[in-house]
Amino acid sequence: MSLRSRLSIATAAGLLAAAAAATPVAADDGWDPMGGNGNNQHDPSGGNGDHHDPRLARGVVTAGTLALRSAPNRGSQIIRFAHKGDVVSIFCKWEGESVQGNPTWYLLTDGTWAWGSARFIDTIGHKPRRC
Repeated sequence: MSLRSRLSIATAAGLLAAAAAATPVAADDGWDPMGGNGNNQHDPSGGNGDHHDPRLARGVVTAGTLALRSAPNRGSQIIRFAHKGDVVSIFCKWEGESVQGNPTWYLLTDGTWAWGSARFIDTIGHKPRRC
């Protein structure tokens, strides 16, 4: 095996380990990040169905379509998409791959755990905590 192949494998393993360390482990601690009754239905409009958890920050997507990913970098798997104007719940922030000069990524909790570049999410109210 060439040195280049070994270096590529070591780099990929390091990135995977870093992503795993930054992503919270699923646990049944009684906390529903959706702020509801555990059925993962969320009304981001702020209507009667919105029971936002105060431990989460909120943000609005500014990109036309934003790919939400499995790790805080553009090479990771796309989990789902968010669209311009969507209100998202932000669990925490982390430094990852820089996107148009902004290295901050937010870990979102809306139905699935996924990372979105802070370059395309404007926060509402209080700022997210570090992961």
